[in-house]
Amino acid sequence: MKKLLLPALILFSVTGANLAMADGKASKDKSIVGQVETIKVYELDLDYKARIDTGAKTTSIHATNIKVTGEDSDSDDMRDHLGETVEFTSINENGDEATYKGKIIKVSKIRNAQGVERRYAVKMDLGWNGEHKRVAVNLRDRSKLDYKLLIGRNWLSGDYLVDVDKLDEDD
Repeated sequence: MKKLLLPALILFSVTGANLAMADGKASKDKSIVGQVETIKVYELDLDYKARIDTGAKTTSIHATNIKVTGEDSDSDDMRDHLGETVEFTSINENGDEATYKGKIIKVSKIRNAQGVERRYAVKMDLGWNGEHKRVAVNLRDRSKLDYKLLIGRNWLSGDYLVDVDKLDEDD
């Protein structure tokens, strides 16, 4: 009887794991996202078609008219503005526009193909599939890019797995 019980338990465990995968969940804790997903930015009340980028450390949103208000607002060193308020305008790929004011939580040093640049970051609540996650979001002019929101590892970490074969439901 014990010899039959062990293979049955192993089979049940493997089958249960496969059922969890088929249900859109990799496990009880992680949801599966594709390369492109529709993400809601709650502070802006806008939806964005977002590129999921496991190579990006931090999430980045299209931001223009970036203005800092506060005591050191005229300082050239962006790091002097930590804790101050930044106001910016964002436009999604549909042309919907919103303005947001938030506290600068960090100034990131970003290395990319164009060289090194500094960007302000604010905390924002990003939602997908009924789930919310509040993360740091870099502010960058993404007007020349296809995706106005880039989802980085700070949003993915601990909660999401990326399936490059999964298509956005709107596709």
